[in-house]
Amino acid sequence: MRPVAMAKDPLAEAGFYFDELNKLRVLEPDVSQKTSELKEECKEFVDKIGQFQKIVGGLIELVDELAKEAETEKMKAIGARNLLKSVAKQREAQQQQLQALIAEKKMQLERYRIEYEALSKVESEQNEFIDQFILQK
Repeated sequence: MRPVAMAKDPLAEAGFYFDELNKLRVLEPDVSQKTSELKEECKEFVDKIGQFQKIVGGLIELVDELAKEAETEKMKAIGARNLLKSVAKQREAQQQQLQALIAEKKMQLERYRIEYEALSKVESEQNEFIDQFILQK
């Protein structure tokens, strides 16, 4: 037996097709199916891109927040460093003042020592004079 040659559909030759609902279509059924699949894949892709944008947006917000916190901590550290330098300078100035006071007190002590020695000498001379005066009477 020889296969029977099927007659070509005149509508298909003209580029018209019937779908599963028997509606007249211009596209071939498999092209129409692939177009629908591509449309669905595109919709999924757009949804995934939207989710990706939300995730990236959240990440950007988090990084911005961390950057602000880092900047705040940096400013606190700079302030603390400047305060420490200021305290160190104040201590150095105070130390210099105290050293000057010590030097002044040492000079005063030396003057008092010299004055004490002079007064002690005068006292001893006067005591000696008094003793001689009493012995002469």
